[in-house]
Amino acid sequence: MRILSEILTAVKKGNPKALFASFIYFDHSFSIWLLLGALGPFIAEAFNLSGAQKGFMVAIPVISAAIFRLNFGHMFQYINGKYIAILGIALSLVPHLYMILRGYRISYDDLLWMGVFLGVAGASFAIALPMAGSNYPKEVQGLVLGLAAAGNIGAVLDGILFPPVARIIGWEHTFVLSGILLLIALVFVVLWASDKTKKNEGNKLYPVLAFFATVAFMVVLALSFQKGWFGITGNAGKLLIPILGSVFAIALMPLAFKKVFLERDTWVLMLAYSITFGGFVGMSSYIAMLLRDVYSVSKVEAGALMSLFAFTGAMIRPLGGHIADKVSGATALIYFLGGIALVNFLFALFTPPLLLGILMFLALYIFYGLGNGAIFQLVPHRWPYQTGLMTGIIGAAGGIGGFYLPTVNGIVFEATGAYNLAFALFGAIAVLCLIIVKILHAKWMEWAYVRYDYEKEKLVGIDPKSGRVVMEIAG
Repeated sequence: MRILSEILTAVKKGNPKALFASFIYFDHSFSIWLLLGALGPFIAEAFNLSGAQKGFMVAIPVISAAIFRLNFGHMFQYINGKYIAILGIALSLVPHLYMILRGYRISYDDLLWMGVFLGVAGASFAIALPMAGSNYPKEVQGLVLGLAAAGNIGAVLDGILFPPVARIIGWEHTFVLSGILLLIALVFVVLWASDKTKKNEGNKLYPVLAFFATVAFMVVLALSFQKGWFGITGNAGKLLIPILGSVFAIALMPLAFKKVFLERDTWVLMLAYSITFGGFVGMSSYIAMLLRDVYSVSKVEAGALMSLFAFTGAMIRPLGGHIADKVSGATALIYFLGGIALVNFLFALFTPPLLLGILMFLALYIFYGLGNGAIFQLVPHRWPYQTGLMTGIIGAAGGIGGFYLPTVNGIVFEATGAYNLAFALFGAIAVLCLIIVKILHAKWMEWAYVRYDYEKEKLVGIDPKSGRVVMEIAG
């Protein structure tokens, strides 16, 4: 009850309607983003897809969202987030309209380029979070951003709603009906969304043109490595997509924005988020097919379990932000990464029976959610005047992690007939990140733990000119 009371108190410190609009925008967009994962077992059966093809299909929306978050972060520095959200919703509806125009008859290649547009929905993260946070004071940023980002719960709709409907009316019609969620989000964004972020002066058209150029580039990439247009096919080409897409999007960013990539903390938080959010979204997009491969559960049961895991990871995220507000994200992240590594290594050592496997996946998703909340508690403290940009950049890293997880899972399963080796790799990466965060912990605590002095009515330890913490703050 105490935590609930603290949450309600924090929500009242800002604009609850704007927070709810950001949540709905992210929540419903998240559902559309992972749509191919929820319908994956039906699509795989219809097109007789191999393990690598399944992994690539669900990974395309994930990596596209990662790249577009860079564009959205760029646009957010110049343009009101409300207008970017409306544009994102409109583009996310393109696959639904195409499906109708084609009379519900599409190919596997169509699914790949359509996945790029579904990725625009996933990029909503880079707008929903800073837009929500702009309506609240810094001392509750961890909790507020956690509440907005609990839109991850949209994956629950994917698993609970879409597979049973697809079994009745077919996956093609289910795909089209899902567009209703985007229309609902559009209503709340138009009526309640609010962005109070101070915007940069300059050319507002350029970031929009850069975004559309990146969309076109990602469509070409998605199809080119499938069709061998560049002479590169197979797994090698697929694994190059995140690199080429990121380089293209970053190349179009202004030089002033590119400078953040020279900072060590940028890369460390990108690595951490590629593990926590990358694990959450990557596993959510693939787990229905993983459960089918390992435990032979039905398509509807696989979807229900996907919803259970996604619900757990999404609902626990605000708690991760709340814990980070209390002890700092720098401290909390060490423990959350340790939990992720432990569960992955357990899966690498043996394949548990179904019931134990479910419990272990629940534990994994809990650590994913807590870690997500902790990381974004750090962002407004470390980059107070570039929160939108850094949300896009770090969010992009999460999407890149989410691309490699299903892709690597598909490749490993096709090569070995099991997933143990993939879990071992993911566990090792989590340990590496944990070690780096531990080494930097003392330095990070100079800015990561900020307290509010209620007598002076200000945050203690922040330089008013730079917005950066200039002294170490004791508990």
